[in-house]
Amino acid sequence: MQGFSQVIKLKIKHLIGGVGSRCFSKMTAQMNQKVAVCQMRATNDKDSNLGQVKNLVEKAKNQGATFVFLPECCDFVGENRQETLRLSETLFGNLVEAYKSLARSQNVWLSLGGLHEISPDAPNPPTKIHNCHVIIDNCGQLVASYRKLHMFDVDTSEFRFRESEVVAQGPGIVMPIDTPIGLLGLQICYDVRFPEVSGILRSQGAQILTYPSAFAYATGLAHWETLLKSRAIENQCYVIAAAQMGFHNKKRRSYGHAMIVDPWGQVLVDCEEKELEVAVIDVDLDKVASVRRNMPCEEHRKMCENIYSRLPLRIHPEIARDFDFGGFAIPKATVFYESAHSFAFTNIRCVVPGHCLIATKRPAKRLSDLTPEEIGDFFNAAVVVQKVLESFYSVSASNVTVQDGKEAGQTVAHVHCHILPRREGDFSYTDKIYSELRRHDSAPVDTNRRPLEEMVAEAEKYRQLLKGTR
Repeated sequence: MQGFSQVIKLKIKHLIGGVGSRCFSKMTAQMNQKVAVCQMRATNDKDSNLGQVKNLVEKAKNQGATFVFLPECCDFVGENRQETLRLSETLFGNLVEAYKSLARSQNVWLSLGGLHEISPDAPNPPTKIHNCHVIIDNCGQLVASYRKLHMFDVDTSEFRFRESEVVAQGPGIVMPIDTPIGLLGLQICYDVRFPEVSGILRSQGAQILTYPSAFAYATGLAHWETLLKSRAIENQCYVIAAAQMGFHNKKRRSYGHAMIVDPWGQVLVDCEEKELEVAVIDVDLDKVASVRRNMPCEEHRKMCENIYSRLPLRIHPEIARDFDFGGFAIPKATVFYESAHSFAFTNIRCVVPGHCLIATKRPAKRLSDLTPEEIGDFFNAAVVVQKVLESFYSVSASNVTVQDGKEAGQTVAHVHCHILPRREGDFSYTDKIYSELRRHDSAPVDTNRRPLEEMVAEAEKYRQLLKGTR
């Protein structure tokens, strides 16, 4: 497969996670940046809640904070399913615009810990929404969005809650984002009970983990502090957990105790059960480095990578950048699947309908150049993509082919595999596909190239099918 370097500009209809900001682009995080963790009591009155947010941000700014962390449901807490759906907005709505304006006017970054987000293409009225953690920079740009993965569906002796009746699961993990205070890993509330995700974020460089929450009072009393300290200690990260507090309505009460925990597990601030509380501290990345240097857990973990690994099977698929494939630029719009170490994209020329490729993110030439973790991720990606293509084309067989080295037919010196959905009678004899593949690989660059628009449209179809399997 020959790549291409065309640059495309698409009108994106859905805001995406992990996009860099023009106000902050690969900036080295400064030491001792002041961050604020906030506590509030949201109700179903959106104007009143926005007033609380403005009050908290102004207090934080007056104390020197450059990054302000607000809790889950900072937009509102509905009294029932119907009201929650009715009050929800898209990320293009008036409320997010008000948050952007606030960030600009106060010259601070905002972590909006969990907005009730309607997808732009959702039916009216929507049947479900996303619980979306949004990061806005000090220029008022939305730079990252993470949609909650774990739904709080529980029965305890004190209460019953079914988040999944209103909230749809998010599409995947968002890799740590580069901010003025360090590399930030985004999660929400109930996610704190799933250390697998925080471990993946740590392995990808996170220095700070966030758990904005509206934690139920009973479970907060039992587990809140223990969980936050555990995530900080095991990942050697700061943990910042903004919180809701008090009675939102007759049925719902949150625990409060917004906290910041340092990489050694020490609770630096605890807002207890105070309403409209702000606590400001310095985040010291030297401390993160020191703890990790003195107890190098991640290095010790890598010594066991032939025994276990921490692989995100699906990370957020919509990071707006091109990929490198053996020196060729693969436009992001043709990439329909991304994991920690691999990506899958539609092919510029197809031997059979649905012929796609998977490549490693790191430009390794041979399978033997990959780490055990990269190998596992690469072949897992092949299985995921194969299932998607077979489902889309209603077939039950595929050729999964790796040409490992020049003499094996590799024409792009970058580890990749071909996924070719097979149909009965598609060739005069079954193995003819290998000669066709060889002819495909040796063809001149411009021979039978598909229009870019066709490849982008095909990738979008696969992307939608992937979303349906999550």
